[in-house]
Amino acid sequence: MTELSAPPQDSLTHASVLAAEVLAALNPAPGKVFVDGTLGGAGHTRLLLQAGATVYGIDQDPFALERARAAALPGLRVLEGNYRDMTALLAAQGVHQVDGVLLDIGVSSFQLDDGGRGFSYHTEAPLDMRMSQSGESAADVVNDYPEEELAAIIYEYGEDRLSRRIARSIVYHREQAPIETTVQLAEIVKRAYPGFTKGIHPARRTFQALRIHVNDELGALRDGLQAAEGLLRPGGRLAVISFHSLEDRIVKRFLLGSATLSPLTKRPLVASDEEQATNPRARSAKLRTAEKTASEKTTGGKATDEETGAPTRSPEATA
Repeated sequence: MTELSAPPQDSLTHASVLAAEVLAALNPAPGKVFVDGTLGGAGHTRLLLQAGATVYGIDQDPFALERARAAALPGLRVLEGNYRDMTALLAAQGVHQVDGVLLDIGVSSFQLDDGGRGFSYHTEAPLDMRMSQSGESAADVVNDYPEEELAAIIYEYGEDRLSRRIARSIVYHREQAPIETTVQLAEIVKRAYPGFTKGIHPARRTFQALRIHVNDELGALRDGLQAAEGLLRPGGRLAVISFHSLEDRIVKRFLLGSATLSPLTKRPLVASDEEQATNPRARSAKLRTAEKTASEKTTGGKATDEETGAPTRSPEATA
């Protein structure tokens, strides 16, 4: 495979997580066509383009789209939309099969670093969290949803055992005045945690839950996986990077249940100690990869302990 350099750290790119592992799995080359369903800062896409591939980059974030179009990268076709709709988006371009699909799930570095987007509980900003900048915002959910529904969202998507206490506190405070900013909400959640003094901020799980709900991230992931499976030609590759257990569980179960996708490794790959030291956001990343088979594989039964075991740092890359 062609030796590729790391993408430049300019106004478009960022430190791409598990870049070498993604490239080893997707095996880009001249003439191949890929979909980057979560274009973001285009870090992974730049590496695919360096190998001579054509990339259809999809994103719903208007700011990411603006940066990508301004960069005018040769070989990149920028498409506006949600990756769950990649089949229709690619069909509109006359493309019905591709050699590979990459999905880097969740919020991007740019979205986290942009304090005005409302994704971070560390920075005072409007309580927004919408990746597409349209539709229902986090403020709408926090101020309008019934207490039971708020608790369910925080428990299901944030996996927070104090979800009922947090929802009750949110409802109490919004009755005094609307909750409009990130810091307001973070303080309300912190007060719902008895005896909290230091460590990971207790609002982290609530913010995660609201972001997932507002953007229907898990629904998009399920739809996107099915769309990717349909678009891949025989021998095509799928690479999915997830950042928490809810996402990884969906990917794992999808691959185990797929009739045409065969995992390339038995366990998800994680970043090396060196990468984690230089890029802290890589610490929770897990990469699962698969190849489209020419015929349906035999599925059924329960996953073995080996299939669902702990991540590995030794990629069994095949070219």
